[in-house]
Amino acid sequence: MLVVVKKHPIEFRVEGNIPCTLIDSLKLEYGDAMSIEDDGNLMPVEDMAWYKNLQGEDSPGKNLRFYRKMQNLTQIQLAEKLGVAKQFISDMERDYKPISRKMAKRLAALFSIDAGRFI
Repeated sequence: MLVVVKKHPIEFRVEGNIPCTLIDSLKLEYGDAMSIEDDGNLMPVEDMAWYKNLQGEDSPGKNLRFYRKMQNLTQIQLAEKLGVAKQFISDMERDYKPISRKMAKRLAALFSIDAGRFI
């Protein structure tokens, strides 16, 4: 990672594994005069072991819970939006009940994602 600050008469660069606290301090001090540049040595997240492990643990129910929480919705709120019982949402999230194609399409429209995440 490379952090560049250009604010007349100051100009400096910080390279390497830069701590988040330093980046936050620089943003606070220099604002728009600071830029962060990719050094090109980053590995795609899809190639990282932790991501591959998480992908193997994915299930339609876990995906539903993830997207529901990303929208800051409770199970009750999601149930009301879909016109179903709260218990139905709970059962889908715990993979007790499969998510039908019809429900997957409704969820996909609600969360603006691909329905395949729920099948």
